[in-house]
Amino acid sequence: MKAGVFRGERDVRVEEVADPVLRDPDDAIVRIVRSSVCGSDLWPYRGHAPWQPGWRTGHELTGIVEEVGDAVEHVRPGDLVVSAFAWSCGTCEFCRAGLQTSCVRSTYPGGADNDGGQGELVRLPMVDGSVWKVPDGTPEDRLDAVHLLSDVLLTGYHAAKLAGVGEPGIDGEPVRTAVVVGDGAVGLSAVVSAKLLGATTIVAAGHHAERLELAAQLGATVTTDLRGDELHRHLLDLTDGGAAAVMECVGTAGAVATAVEVARPGGTVSMVGVPRFVDEWPMGTFFSKNVAFRAGVAPVRAYMDEVGPAVASGELDVSAIASHRFTLDELPDAYAAMDERRCIKAIVVPE
Repeated sequence: MKAGVFRGERDVRVEEVADPVLRDPDDAIVRIVRSSVCGSDLWPYRGHAPWQPGWRTGHELTGIVEEVGDAVEHVRPGDLVVSAFAWSCGTCEFCRAGLQTSCVRSTYPGGADNDGGQGELVRLPMVDGSVWKVPDGTPEDRLDAVHLLSDVLLTGYHAAKLAGVGEPGIDGEPVRTAVVVGDGAVGLSAVVSAKLLGATTIVAAGHHAERLELAAQLGATVTTDLRGDELHRHLLDLTDGGAAAVMECVGTAGAVATAVEVARPGGTVSMVGVPRFVDEWPMGTFFSKNVAFRAGVAPVRAYMDEVGPAVASGELDVSAIASHRFTLDELPDAYAAMDERRCIKAIVVPE
C-alpha cells in the first residue's frame, strides 16, 4: 500500500510499504477514506521535533473497517468510523473518567511503531475504545466535516470545556464571554465550540484576514489582528477588563502571554496548542490575577458521542474549516500548503 513517510526536515514522501495485518485480538484493519495534516505535524516537518527518517506520518483518520480481531465487540467490517488521534483501551480508570489520552495503554498513530493516518490502510489497535461509528446514511459530502472529529474540532471543544465556557464563573453566573487566541483550525474550532456551549461574546484574535473572516462566520462576535501590547489593551477594553474564559490555541510563549494578560481576575486560561518554544512562563501574572490555568491533550474520544451526531446530521456545519483537499499522492503538497499557511486544514483523500 501507499503511505506517508517522514524522511527529514520538510521532506515527507509517499512510499510503498507493507500492508498491515492483525496482531492482537482487539485490532482492526481500516481502509482510510479521509486523513489530514495537523498543525502539530508541522513541528517534525520543520525540524522542531526529534523525528527519525522512516517514521510513518499522520494521526488523524476516518475509514471503513475491513477486518477485526476475535476480541472486537463494537465494530464490524463495513462500519465507517472516525478514529481518535490517541488510541485507548476504553476500560482503564482514565478511559472511564473521559481522559483517554492518559490511558494506561495509550499509543498514537504514526511514528516508529504504528501505521500512520496518512495512508491507504491502518492497523488500528484497541479499536473498541478508540473509534466512533459514523451514523448510517451520513452523506458523502459531510465526511470532510465528520473527519474533523478525529482531532481539531474536538481539540477546540476541549479548549472551551477547560476554560469553563457556559459554566458558573466567580459571580455564580454562566461564563458567556470568551477570547480565542489563534486563528488556525483549532482556534476556529474553539470559536464554534464556545458558541455551542453558550458564549454570547466571542473575540477571535489572529493574524490572517481570511481566517478571521471565517471566524466571524462561525460565531465570533469580534475579530482582531492586532499584536503585542496594542492587542492586549484592545482585548481588555472589549471585555471590560478581561474575559472569564480565554482559550490558547497556538502553543507558543507569545500566545500564552497574551492569554493570561487578557484573562479576567479569577478567570481561566486553557491551553490546547502543542507547546513549542515556551521557555518562559508568565507565572507572576497568573499568580497576581488569581487566574486558573488548565492545559492538556484533548481526549477527543470523550466528546465524540456528544458532538458527533450534530456534525454528521449537518446541524453543526464546520465544513468550512476543512478548507483544501489533496490526494494521497499530493501529500507533500499538503504539508507545504499547511506550512506556508495557504490552507486552514489539508484534507487528504486516498484514491
